[in-house]
Amino acid sequence: MKLHNLRPAKGATKSTKRIGRGEGSGYGGTSTRGHNGQKSRSGYSRKIGFEGGQMPLQRRVPKFGFTNINRVEYKAVNLSTLQKLADEKKLVVVNQESLMANGLVSKNDLVKVLGHGELKAKITVTVHAYSQSAKSAIEAAGGEANTL
Repeated sequence: MKLHNLRPAKGATKSTKRIGRGEGSGYGGTSTRGHNGQKSRSGYSRKIGFEGGQMPLQRRVPKFGFTNINRVEYKAVNLSTLQKLADEKKLVVVNQESLMANGLVSKNDLVKVLGHGELKAKITVTVHAYSQSAKSAIEAAGGEANTL
């Protein structure tokens, strides 16, 4: 085998359809566009969502609701997750950096601890917010709940 006789495997390549090159090619005349109509003309492009003149879906469906510009989005971390970290990773201090290191939150996330699960470990937690049940559970276990 030499460079000059390398070729693709049989059936791996397809010849391109050369349209508009005379009747003998089989793709002359209408050039695979059918006969009349908008799609047969040159320069045709259809708008996104166009349904042939029928009222498009995005205009048929009514608008409702609104987006509150003052909403604060928190990343939730449960007490059960904190207990798991304390057991497996032997963490005593839980903060944004330790949660990032364990892949639970990313750099710009605001973190809120929620009260799902049980916490037995005595840990110091420093995050942006707490639910009331989470804060009382951390303090009941002998830990500290600090707010950033």
